[in-house]
Amino acid sequence: MKIGELAGRTGLNASAIRYYEQVGLLAAPHRASGQRRYADDAVHRVRLICFASEMGFTLGEIKIFLGGLRDDAPVGPRWKKLAERKIVEVKRTIERSVRLKSLLEHLLRCHCASLAICVERLSLSENLKRIRSGKVVKGKI
Repeated sequence: MKIGELAGRTGLNASAIRYYEQVGLLAAPHRASGQRRYADDAVHRVRLICFASEMGFTLGEIKIFLGGLRDDAPVGPRWKKLAERKIVEVKRTIERSVRLKSLLEHLLRCHCASLAICVERLSLSENLKRIRSGKVVKGKI
């Protein structure tokens, strides 16, 4: 299939597909009359690249992931190491998100006369210390 068809079937611009080729995520296709011609399975690979990217994987991580991708082999050690690192990263992101949510909920209830007063109260309060440490007790902000 031509690059335009691959782009249409995956929802990407042709320039993104060319970029994926350039960085080694997508193998360069054979050419006919100077035009790229992709195999049908390129659609699946591009969709997997898009999905992994949407899930927060970097292009470098996706390259590692796809580098060991074979239909006839179990998940390799590189995949497992990548998954372990990503799980740690996801846990940190969740912790930060919970703290941010708590802070925002606190700010929604804020009745300070000025931003300066609000910042001062937050920086000195035990509530903020709990929020920063991740030890927020539900309903206790």
